[in-house]
Parts: sequence; structure tokens; C-alpha cells
Amino acid sequence: MPFIQAIRILALLLLAGCSTLPPEAVAPSCPPCAACPACPEPEAPPAVPPPFSRALQAADWSDLPGWNDDDVAAAWPAFLQSCRGLAGRAHGAAWKRVCDLAREAGEQAGFDARAFFQDNLRPYAIVAGDGNDSGMITGYYEPLLRGSRQRAKGFEQPVLGVPDDLLNIDLAAVFPELKDKRVRGRLDGRRVLPYWTRAEIVSRGEAIPARVLLYVDDAVELFFLHVQGSGRVRLADGSMVRLNYADQNGHAYQSIGRLLVARGELKLEEASMQGIQVWARANPGRLDELLNSNPSYVFFREIPDNEDGPPGALGVPLSAGRSIAVDPRSVPLGAPVFLSTTQPNSAEALNRLMLAQDTGGAIKGAVRADFFWGFGKDAGKQAGRMRQSGRMWLLLPAEAAPE
Repeated sequence: MPFIQAIRILALLLLAGCSTLPPEAVAPSCPPCAACPACPEPEAPPAVPPPFSRALQAADWSDLPGWNDDDVAAAWPAFLQSCRGLAGRAHGAAWKRVCDLAREAGEQAGFDARAFFQDNLRPYAIVAGDGNDSGMITGYYEPLLRGSRQRAKGFEQPVLGVPDDLLNIDLAAVFPELKDKRVRGRLDGRRVLPYWTRAEIVSRGEAIPARVLLYVDDAVELFFLHVQGSGRVRLADGSMVRLNYADQNGHAYQSIGRLLVARGELKLEEASMQGIQVWARANPGRLDELLNSNPSYVFFREIPDNEDGPPGALGVPLSAGRSIAVDPRSVPLGAPVFLSTTQPNSAEALNRLMLAQDTGGAIKGAVRADFFWGFGKDAGKQAGRMRQSGRMWLLLPAEAAPE
């Protein structure tokens, strides 16, 4: 099958809502996929407004719980970082006036950050497609692992860079209506196949044409590094290596916590990062099978180590306690978002101005966010316990107001 024809087939399947590949695009070693039932010929999708103009309801500042109590000035450095990241983005022009004012205003004596936001932005309640204005708020962090540049006893878990044979296909190049749709795969002769799953990557070992960046000492910690998307590794000589998300194998993330709950091996309230770690220590012989039930696999790159937070999807350093990961189809990257939720595993209010500076494979939906807690063990404890309900308000300048 010619390469461009394979891409077109993948694009047509996405348009038609089918998730299986045609038989001729499947490896002979794989069982035939079930036929996609009555896949219709794709029709041109209707014109839609920009993603961030959907499901927004105009609100007043008084609607934001705890707006007057939050230390809004603590979010100011993160907001300036957002302004830097917005430059050059498609929706960045709508923020130019506000960001220019922010750079000037922040240097003035007696500057009031809260008044600045109230004078230059307007709040909009984010509402899901089903009309629900509350959703799930989870947490993430930057973990610390122990590692080695060479494979050695106790350091046998590889951290992989991006494989040479990983295809990252931008479907918009063939179908403009599929903007932001990408397919990851690999070539087998003249066929485009899905890239290897996690289980296949692990079993193939050195047959995967990817550079091993480091070896770490703990498979569970490495798995959570994949989930978090960035982290630091301390080497035996005390030096630190920083790792950041580079790419992914194209398979959807599947929660191993949910799987353990479904099997009755953990209670729902135990399905935290800490609970999974306890289960893993008690069941070492079953660990590989559990981890491989998630087909997703993340590849990393090394970045300079400094005191800033790891770079998020916006391309700027994340700020502990002030950055969130969002679904960019509903919330524009870079925008301020007021979050009303509760502290991890608690009913104590957590109402805070945040900046949408990152994304995540599991962050899907309008009212959905991942709260960045920062670096290290304490941040990990907070992130691992956080699974709260919350509401979100998007703050926009007049130039970006929804229609």
C-alpha cells in the first residue's frame, strides 16, 4: 500500500469514527480486527467556532468562590510566563494588549494584581457538553528517581529516547479538517502499522531503535515518570539529569489503578499512586503484567537542569501550585483559569488562580484539570492523593471573548 494511501485510510477512519485499522494495514502476526460496523463515507464536518469559545457562560467576579481571598499576586510570575509562551501562537494575538500592559504594570509601585485581572479580563464559567459545570481535578508532580548512565546491577530499567522508526503523521497535511489530529505508527515494508504497545516495547528490548538515556532502579517509579511526563534522576556521583516528555507511542493511556479496583484488589479510595506502589511491593511477580495492561509508552529527552519547573506544553516552566494541565480543545493554553476545588483527600477549600500551561494524555474534557504540585516527595504525596471534584472559570480579554 503506498504510504500516502495508508495515511488517507487512517484519516478516513478518524473522520468516520472508526477505531480499527483495515485488515491490509494490520501486521500478519496480529489477529484480524473486528470490522468497523457500517462505516459511512465521511462528510465534510460543519464549521465550528474556535474550541475555547464552546461551553462558556459569562460570569461575574463575585461568582468565583474565594476570588477575593486568594493571593492572586502569587500567580503573577506564572501569568508573565504564559504571556511569553503565547507569543507566536494562533490565539496569542488576542492577548497582546493585555500582556503588553502586564509587563509594564507589574513594575509599578503599589501594583495590584487582582485589580489588573478584574480591569482587563472577564470570567467565563466552563461547562461540559452535557451541561455539568463540575469535573475531576487530579494532581501531578516532578518525581525524583535514582539512575545510572550504564546498565548495572540494581539499575536495569531503561529510559528510552524517541525511536528512529516512530512515525508522527500530521493528518492535517492530507485533510485540513483534521487539524490537531496526529497518528503515530511505524513502517513495515510499504504498510503503516500502529507503533508497538508498551508490552511489545518491553519484550523487544534492544530491538527497539531508541537510544537509552539512562537506567533507573525501580520499574514502578519509571512507570510513574511516564505518567507525570517529566522528572529528575540523581546519578551515583550526585549529579542530576532532567528528563522531559519527547513523544509517545500513540496508544491511549489506560489506568492501572482503575484496573486494580475493577479486579477487587484495591478499594477506590486506595487507587492512588501510593496505593499502587504498596500493591506493587506486595505483588512483584505480577507487576509486569499490571504495567503492561497500559499500552501507552512515553519517550523522553534530556533538558538542562535548573531551579525552574519543568517545561509544559506551552513551552514555559511550570509553576508549583499555579500551573495546571488542561484539554486544549476546551481551554486555550496560556490562559488564566480560576479553580475551585478541595485539598487532596479533604473537604478543605482550594480556590486559586491558575495558569493553563500544560496538557496530558489523561486530561480530556472541558471541566478537567491536573494540578501541578511541584518537585519531590512531598509534592508527590499531594499529587498522588488528589482526585477531587472542582469547577473552573476561564479568564479572557475582550479580544478573545466567545461569540
